[in-house]
Formats: sequence, C-alpha cells, structure tokens
Amino acid sequence: MAGHVDTASSTAVERPPALSLGPIGWARANLFNTWYNAILTVLIGWAIISVVPPLFRWAIVNAAGFDATSPQCRQAAGACWAFVNEKMRFILFGTFPYAEQWRPLLATAIIVATLAAAANRRFWKPWFVAVSLGALALFGVLMWGGVLGLTYVENSLWGGLPLTLILSVIGLSVAFPFSILLALGRRSNMPAIKAICVAYIELIRGVPLVSLLFMASVMLPLFLPTGVNIDKLLRALVAFILFEAAYMAEAIRGGLQAMPKGQYEAADALGLTYWQAMRKIILPQALAISIPPLVNTFISTFKDTSLVIIIGLYDLLGTAKAALSDPAWRGFYREAYLFIGVIYWCFCYSMSRYSRWLEQDLNRGHKR
Repeated sequence: MAGHVDTASSTAVERPPALSLGPIGWARANLFNTWYNAILTVLIGWAIISVVPPLFRWAIVNAAGFDATSPQCRQAAGACWAFVNEKMRFILFGTFPYAEQWRPLLATAIIVATLAAAANRRFWKPWFVAVSLGALALFGVLMWGGVLGLTYVENSLWGGLPLTLILSVIGLSVAFPFSILLALGRRSNMPAIKAICVAYIELIRGVPLVSLLFMASVMLPLFLPTGVNIDKLLRALVAFILFEAAYMAEAIRGGLQAMPKGQYEAADALGLTYWQAMRKIILPQALAISIPPLVNTFISTFKDTSLVIIIGLYDLLGTAKAALSDPAWRGFYREAYLFIGVIYWCFCYSMSRYSRWLEQDLNRGHKR
C-alpha cells in the first residue's frame, strides 16, 4: 500500500504545471518569455486595440454601400466603396474601350494562369517554353486585336493591371537569361568580357530607373533618324530589361561565389566543358542559393512599374490616380489606394511565399 502511494505521489510531482500547458503555456513560452518580449507583446496588443476597431467602423459600420452616390458618400462617416464600384474597370483596364474590356480581363487571366503553372516544378520542361510563348502571343492578340474579328486597339490605350503584368513579366523573363550571362561574364577569365560586364553592371546600377525611363522616352527619339519612331511601350520595356538584368546579375554572382571550389574541380574531373559544367552542376546550385535576392528583385520590379507614369503610361497605380481626378469622386484616395494596395499585396505575397516553398523544396534553406 505504501508503495502504491509513493508511485501516485511521484506521478503527481512529475506532471507539468497547468500554466505551462495549452494557450496559457504557449503565451508564456512565446509572448512573455522575457521582459522585453512581454513589453513588445503589450505594446502590439495596445496598437491592435487602438487601430482595428476604428478601422472596422470606417470600412464596414459607417461605410457607404457600393450603390451609393457621390453626395451620399460625402455625407457618410466611413469609407466610400461606391467609388471602387464606379471606377473599378477604369483602374483595372485604363482607357481600353469599355465594350472590349473582356479582352484585357481574359488576357490577364491567361498570364496569371501561365505564371501559376510555371510555379509548378512538374512543368519545368522544354515544351513549357513554347506554351509560355504561346500564352504571350495570345495576350498580344487579345490586347492589340486586328485579327480574328477583334477591333484593333493601340497600346497607348492600355493601362491598369494588364500593363503592370506585361511590363513585369516580359521584363523579368527577358532580363533573367541576360543577367545570367552578365554574372558569368563578370567572373570570366577573359579581361575584355569581364571589363564589359563590370562596366555595364556598375553603370546601370549607378543610376535610378527613372533616369533610364526618361532617357528611353525623351532622349532616345532625338538620336533616331527622321521618320523612325520606336513604340513608347517597347522603349519602357527595354529600360526595365536593362535595369533589372544588372541587379539580378549581382544576385546570381553572389550565388556563384558561394559555390564551393570543389564543385568546379569535380566538373573538371568529369571532363565537362565550361558550358556543360555551368548548365549541369554550377548554375542549378547557384540559382537555388540566389532565390531570396532574386525574388526580392521580382517584387521590386512589379512595384516599380508605377514609374512609367512619367512617360505617359498608366499602370495600376497610374489609373488609380487618374480615377481620383474625376470631380464627382475627388477625395476618395483612401479607398483607391486601399483597393490597389490589396492587389499589389496579393501578387507580392504570393511571390514571397512561393520563394520560401521553393527554397525548402530544393533543400537550400539555411537552417542550423
């Protein structure tokens, strides 16, 4: 009997305290484990309590409905979602003919679907390059028209989300292989090739993107022969390609420098040529290491498309600003920027999450 009591007593002693279990235990271990974490937890909780209820009242409780008029919105104490309802198609598609706006909608859906498929490693096959080029060609057919009974629409009328996507997707797609060549050239043993690549990278990285867009839009036509005119969208696209290639080249060069010397020696021992070693051994590992800085460049490029407004092109941010110039709806800038902010966040957060998944899938995380 005494032995039985001792066993029960021992079991009771070994049981963890109730405060270390469940939500309370998790909070103590993660939110209040140190004095400075406790202070930060209290401050963040106070900020949430101070911000969330007023924001909820502004966005939901006191907001004017989607069918409200402009005078009704001005009398409301909250958000005016009628502005978003009224200007949504203009913000998303710019001045594209209203009756034809199903075309940019379908073109955008095709680009997004192609990007989603490209994110799946099962589609990383040579044939998918042809599929991607076909998707871009279909995008051009839908946007320009002039064939298959579609009305021709000049690209000066393009705007909103399709313009943002085409600048970022085509710009990055062309700049990426160019950046690989620049990174390899900068590490080349041939002095002339190395000097050219170093000069290009340092020159482009030393000037802001705005200056390149300005040169492409204003200065370049001055050097062209009389009667020769290059499309404004193409000039902006070339400026993006040149700029992003320089930044991505440095990110890839960092991945190349992080490669152990033994990888190069192993390629030499196998009798591989320079390009075989790069294609089969070095570049796959270097690009996997470079995923974080490359994705950072992708995200910044997607947001930097807003700079094309200085050359008369209206991307997503540009069309939102233009929508605010309507006298009947002037002043509802919070709703406009919140609407496009959600769109930007969805794309940028998706890229960020995908990069983290890809790192883990390629076993290139730096966990210790």
